[in-house]
Amino acid sequence: MRGGVLTFVTMAYIVILNPLILGGTKDVVGHTLGTTQVAAVTALSAGVMTVLFGLVARLPFAFAAGLGINSFLAVNVVKILTWQEAMGLVVINGIIIVLLSATGLRKLIFNAVPAQLKTAITVGIGLFIAFIGFVDSGFVRTTNLSSPPVQLGEAGSIATLPTITFLIALVIMGVLMARKVKGALLIGIVAATVVAIIAEAIWHVGPSMGKNAAGWNLTVPQLPTSLVSLPDLSLVGQVDLFGAFGRIGALAATMLIFTLVFTNFFDAMGSMTGLARSAGLANEDGTFPRLQSSLIVEGVGAIVGGGVSASSNT
Repeated sequence: MRGGVLTFVTMAYIVILNPLILGGTKDVVGHTLGTTQVAAVTALSAGVMTVLFGLVARLPFAFAAGLGINSFLAVNVVKILTWQEAMGLVVINGIIIVLLSATGLRKLIFNAVPAQLKTAITVGIGLFIAFIGFVDSGFVRTTNLSSPPVQLGEAGSIATLPTITFLIALVIMGVLMARKVKGALLIGIVAATVVAIIAEAIWHVGPSMGKNAAGWNLTVPQLPTSLVSLPDLSLVGQVDLFGAFGRIGALAATMLIFTLVFTNFFDAMGSMTGLARSAGLANEDGTFPRLQSSLIVEGVGAIVGGGVSASSNT
């Protein structure tokens, strides 16, 4: 029970971050997906794939939109394609991965990769996610310059409420983990949430936008006005499977698909290896039980994620 709650709260940020990456970005014809719609399908696809993975692979791993492919789509792909065409490529990428997994070829490649490289991929993914956390907390800020691309805090200062809240959570979790307290991460997240809500209620920091650079990123911490609302699932099925081939040509579309497959392939390899080791399920070579079925379901995650416009789930 505690593990399930902890997994949820540590991954819930993706329901906010994925819409911010995908929802407001205009495609080649000026169309956007919409942040509330992307949030709904992000939660939907993550829930469906987590349950499916548990039933088929019987491993305690959770699924959500991958932070590599969604950024690639928003920054690069939709400059030349519509969102429907881009998600069509994600679906094709998932179909290819499922076929590679079903034939056993993906498992052979997985087993052939040295354990050290699998660990390196896991560490790289962890550092990428950690860096996102540093930026969203305000501990690190982008400068919009080529050099240096980032700086410490706002104008070199980390004396802002969001950053202080982040540091409080970091210290609490670090101390509790050092003392081997069960649920250390969950306790730290809950404590930081309470502190953030109280701080916002007292000082009204507001969102980080415009001249308020010291405000909260992602979302302003406050108690919800409503606990239940109907989700907008209008993006489900909004996919143009082969439209990219007509818009940019077969060669360019194929190269994009290859990039997606390559990214999806090694992203999943690093994530699964790290999770299996943390759960005590991995062998010395980095493999784990029911590997082939896990890889097949992971490929289905790309199909489902692309099919609902949430990007590939991994």
